[in-house]
Amino acid sequence: MATHRRPKQPSRARVTVLTTAAAAAVAISAQAANAAPSEKPSKDEVKAKVDKLYEEAEQATEKYNGAKEKQEKLQKEISTIQDNVARGQEELNELRDSIGLAAAAQYRSGSIDSSLQLFLSSNPDDYLDKASTADQLSAQQVEALKKIQEKQRELAQERSEASDKLKDLSSTRTELGKKKKQVQSKLAEAQKLLNTLTAAEKAALAAADQRASRDAGARVDLGNTGSASGRAAAAFSAAQSVIGSPYVYGATGPSSFDCSGLTSWAYAQAGVSIPRTSQAQANAGTRIYSESQLKVGDLVLFYGDLHHIGLYAGNGQVLHAPHTGATVRYESIGNMPFQFGVRI
Repeated sequence: MATHRRPKQPSRARVTVLTTAAAAAVAISAQAANAAPSEKPSKDEVKAKVDKLYEEAEQATEKYNGAKEKQEKLQKEISTIQDNVARGQEELNELRDSIGLAAAAQYRSGSIDSSLQLFLSSNPDDYLDKASTADQLSAQQVEALKKIQEKQRELAQERSEASDKLKDLSSTRTELGKKKKQVQSKLAEAQKLLNTLTAAEKAALAAADQRASRDAGARVDLGNTGSASGRAAAAFSAAQSVIGSPYVYGATGPSSFDCSGLTSWAYAQAGVSIPRTSQAQANAGTRIYSESQLKVGDLVLFYGDLHHIGLYAGNGQVLHAPHTGATVRYESIGNMPFQFGVRI
């Protein structure tokens, strides 16, 4: 007959532990349910963060522009050197051919001298240094051999220079890639923040930007260009003609611009070539440290590292390409940390 045992009751200590654990779980669940959701940043907070990211992106953009300009310069220099080497090699071959023909003529006549025999079998650099050899050569042959020596030295130097520049070009391309990634990273981060805004909030920010640009434009004295030089006035007029064009990093016009792309393009329309980057443009003319002394068309530099630039528009306003997501527009010079102006 089966024996029926009474189930063993849990100990009082075990019951206490289980009860306490259950109570804690319920409390945690209640806290989680009642906890306030993490607060979404306000429209103004998002704008401040995005503006900071755009500033950092523009810093990287000007470094990207500098690397790109250096790359283009190196490519041109390398191409020139390579062309010179090719021409030099042709000249060297012709000089060698002329000596070879002279040697062949002497060989046929049975009068080839030891120096030409030496030339045909080794490097001419060695035996011109020997007076006894030089004495056996005609003046014409000595001159030809000297030209060969000189051309060989030139070619060796140019090939070495090309090799150095190719290494520099390789490192510049690597730097260019890094700067491009930095720009793209900052812009992607800014876009991610903007995507947290509602359509209404985005529209409100865009409207505020447009309002500020209109207000700044209304304060511009369009008849004030008479105080500027002819070319500065022409550059400013060119910049005015592209108001509303989008900011695109690395762009130099005519349909999109970054900050230094706009200023360099505008002056190019006036027949003046200025450097590509804002930092280089800072040294392109006479610096003006007082805002009151600025004239329409002067370049205006902002931020301590001079990563932003525009054109002075008069009445305390600047015409510039601000940042990604914005267009070429007027803005108060006081909205950014002014450093100095540059008169081209």
